[in-house]
Amino acid sequence: NAGTEADVYISVYGERGDTGSRQLLRSQKPKKFLKGQTDIFTLEAVHLGHLYKIVIGHNGLGSGNGWFLDKVVIKDSITDLDYTFLCHRWLDQGQDDGNIARELTVTDASMFPGRQELELKREETWAAEKWKFQKGNTLQFYNRLTHGFICLTPDSRVDALGDKKNKYGKVFFLWMYA
Repeated sequence: NAGTEADVYISVYGERGDTGSRQLLRSQKPKKFLKGQTDIFTLEAVHLGHLYKIVIGHNGLGSGNGWFLDKVVIKDSITDLDYTFLCHRWLDQGQDDGNIARELTVTDASMFPGRQELELKREETWAAEKWKFQKGNTLQFYNRLTHGFICLTPDSRVDALGDKKNKYGKVFFLWMYA
């Protein structure tokens, strides 16, 4: 349920002005804003110079209107520069902080040396580990403080009492330090 059927709008801000609010209408995909999908849109505007922020959100209408947005990348066709705006949050009245619009500032590539390599590693790690979070799995995390297990069950219950026995056979260690 990370995709949305709501109408999505974006405003792009640069050193020479902004685009105003524009609805993202035609994706290069047959159905837009699906979970795990990358959508590509063409947005025509005067050249804004270097970009520094965007405001993106939706109108909250339609069934399943909540949306998890990972990031927005804008390619400037004149300068051939890419501007990345990281979000990695929900735009949903019932999730996160309840906002359906976000103001995102540009991510400076110099702040993240090797960012592409890190993103690739993150994607590889998730591909290898996502099976643990599939429906029906019970996760156990070992708590070094209590020497017991914290269990996350398929029915959304959390057993944090620290049972010292491994009832489920699958143990995933999570080390947390303060």
